[in-house]
Amino acid sequence: MRVSDFDFELPETFIAQHPVVPRDSARLLVIGENETRDLTITNLADLVKPGDVLVVNDTRVIPVRLKGRQNTTSDNGGARIEVTLLKSKDGGTWQAFARPAKKLKVGDRITFADGFSADVTDKGEGGEVSLSFALSDEALMPALEKHGIMPLPPYIKRRETDSQDFDDPRDYQTMFAQIPGAVAAPTAGLHFTPDLMQDLEAAGAKVVSLTLHVGAGTFLPVKVNDTKDHKMHSEWGEIAPETAKSINTAKDKGHRVIAVGTTTLRLLETAADDDGSLHPFSGETDIFITPGYKFKIVDALLSNFHLPRSTLFMLVSAFSGVDCMKAAYEHAKAQGYRFYSYGDACFLERTEQP
Repeated sequence: MRVSDFDFELPETFIAQHPVVPRDSARLLVIGENETRDLTITNLADLVKPGDVLVVNDTRVIPVRLKGRQNTTSDNGGARIEVTLLKSKDGGTWQAFARPAKKLKVGDRITFADGFSADVTDKGEGGEVSLSFALSDEALMPALEKHGIMPLPPYIKRRETDSQDFDDPRDYQTMFAQIPGAVAAPTAGLHFTPDLMQDLEAAGAKVVSLTLHVGAGTFLPVKVNDTKDHKMHSEWGEIAPETAKSINTAKDKGHRVIAVGTTTLRLLETAADDDGSLHPFSGETDIFITPGYKFKIVDALLSNFHLPRSTLFMLVSAFSGVDCMKAAYEHAKAQGYRFYSYGDACFLERTEQP
């Protein structure tokens, strides 16, 4: 399909710069085959049925944005460098995005703090570099927690003085976050609160978790003209045997599987057979879901509103139909919904596409 088929207008005024408080007071647009309803996240428990399984992503965002200085013998010191770690590789090396990358060469060292530095071992295109840290894997995570900055999406604007007004280390993390490894939040999970969890349990729904470490590729623009030419980024995920068993049992009894977020949906569909059976999984997935895809296991999806021409808008269009989603997004704009990571959400019922 043409990437332009997934384009729509979205003025910047719709992009949420901070979350609502409390989290479950965000708005919820219910999108069915023949209707749309304006609710709030607190109404989610009214949409589930006894026996339904909600699947959440328990990945934890790590503060992977670092500010440092290029080592040099110059009296003025080296260039100021900002890096965003993208993905862990073998041997303590990370794939990263550096700015300004043109200042760096292989062999350079970037110092972020006393005793905390990394060597440039490779340079790629578009600002990508490989960094080898002078710390063990066990010591790196505490160093990131101490010196790193939460990697907010590029459409959320922050100034140095904003730190007094926003608590992004808290806000850009779901209540399910346990397994460190993501460089972006699974944002549909940001809406959940303990009170909402109690309401879902009272409604007879079961909540289970999987892990998909969301990568920075989730924000990358699609630069090709046809979806068949796009190379999807890969992300590491894991589905435990007990999670797969709970989901298979629910499906066998005729209950629905509700994915909380597109990251959750992508991993479930990766690990499912064509007959809808889910298997335990551990490894990389680069599944790219576009209209025409036949969904194997997910029956409903809770998702935030996505960027035009993005792989995530393509996914929800595959789930509920391109025309349906474009109409729903126009409705959301007309009603003043807030878009993207800190914005509102929609609840989608799967619609079989021709």
